[in-house]
Amino acid sequence: MLAAVDLGSNSFRLHIGKPDGDIIRVIKSARDPIRLGAGLDTKCNLTETAMQSALASLRGFRNILSAYPLDAVRVVATNTMRIAKNSAVFLPLAEKAIGYPIDIISGEEEGRLIYMGVANSLAAPNEKRLVIDIGGGSTELILGAGPTIERVESFGIGTVKQSQIFFPGGHIDATSFEAAILSARSHFEDAAPPYHPEHWGIAYGSSGTMRAIADVIAKNGLGSGNLSRQSLDALKLRFIAFGQVNRIDLVGLKPDRAATILGGLAILIGLTAELGIENLTPIEAGLRMGVMWDLLLRATQRDRREQSVHEFLPRFHADKARANRVADEAIALYAQLKPASDAHTKYLYWSALLHEVGMVVSPTGYHKHAAYMIANADLPGFTTSEQRIMSKLILSQKGNLRKIGDALADPDFAKAVLSLRLAVMFLHSRLEVDFSQLRLRMKNKIELDIKRQWVSDHPTISYWMEKEREWWNGINIDFNVRVND
Repeated sequence: MLAAVDLGSNSFRLHIGKPDGDIIRVIKSARDPIRLGAGLDTKCNLTETAMQSALASLRGFRNILSAYPLDAVRVVATNTMRIAKNSAVFLPLAEKAIGYPIDIISGEEEGRLIYMGVANSLAAPNEKRLVIDIGGGSTELILGAGPTIERVESFGIGTVKQSQIFFPGGHIDATSFEAAILSARSHFEDAAPPYHPEHWGIAYGSSGTMRAIADVIAKNGLGSGNLSRQSLDALKLRFIAFGQVNRIDLVGLKPDRAATILGGLAILIGLTAELGIENLTPIEAGLRMGVMWDLLLRATQRDRREQSVHEFLPRFHADKARANRVADEAIALYAQLKPASDAHTKYLYWSALLHEVGMVVSPTGYHKHAAYMIANADLPGFTTSEQRIMSKLILSQKGNLRKIGDALADPDFAKAVLSLRLAVMFLHSRLEVDFSQLRLRMKNKIELDIKRQWVSDHPTISYWMEKEREWWNGINIDFNVRVND
């Protein structure tokens, strides 16, 4: 049984699902209209009130999750947590409240997961489609064919700010609506051409906002279940006629959703106009379903992160043989160090594979270039925090160790750093290591036993070992090398 929790800018949502052949059956859902995006102050900090409301919701979700025998749980946070300047303060409190780690995902990763949820809910493996998701803080456009994503982009426009900026105090008029639509078009106009109708056969709207708009249109006789330009315009005119949010009286529209629906409708009208979309089909699938499918694929050894790493290597002309050698040796060294858990094992392996990608920028300081690239690249499947872990490992592969700060306070992370540094050192010295003849330990100090023959055959090893001793001593860790016959 799998669970996905989506900490969105509008609502916090939860799905619990059970894999059943080619589908995941949702057996429990929950939604809490937190409006976290509206809880940002003028300095882009989450207010104390917003944080307390969110924590109460998360504690409620924890109670729901605890009632099910779950095999895997993933909690993802989207745009508001991406931009909140005090998210580092709120995050540990939120993780404690819900009882699970929280991944703040990039807009592109959010789009990937949305598409995965949609694609796995449709029995159309060859269908060319555009998926649009208008959230509280961002909008994602994803172009794909069947299960394959061809293009994904995230735009920093969402229902919360659009409603706050253009409909302040809940006031609605034609001038404000046209300004909101024009603003929305400006966000998409430069990126629009690849998403025009000639590139896809059908367009889907996956967000709760679009499903709610479609529901209101259908229940009030403004159109069918699909979202057409005519039905969207008809709903816009109805809103303008009401003049004020608190006067809106439409079947199927809950009072707590009316304000954000305004912003969402303006974005949707602007988007359909800019992309030339005549009809959108709302679909009950998206981020949470995508998260559960991703969890299922990871459990069956089809981890998208693995694919991303192997796609990254040729893109930046990395030497695959050197990458594989360092990765294999780093993992062998790490196993000798007996880490307390395998939490860093995959990150070490992937970091070792990617350790030289910075060479495409410059051989000078290539580890710094690689660290920056991995921290900031679009790597499907990875969270921002996972990319930061790998970036630190790659940065630490050579030179002084003070640059990675307090990260070495984690004993297993320190062992991963040591393993990568030694694997890189052996590569540079052209030393083919027989691991049955090497002993490595790390507790209060580092102890390395190597063969005398290795030193005589590879003279630079002595130099590198002395430098390594200096760098570890610089952070008050003794590095002792014993040379044996």
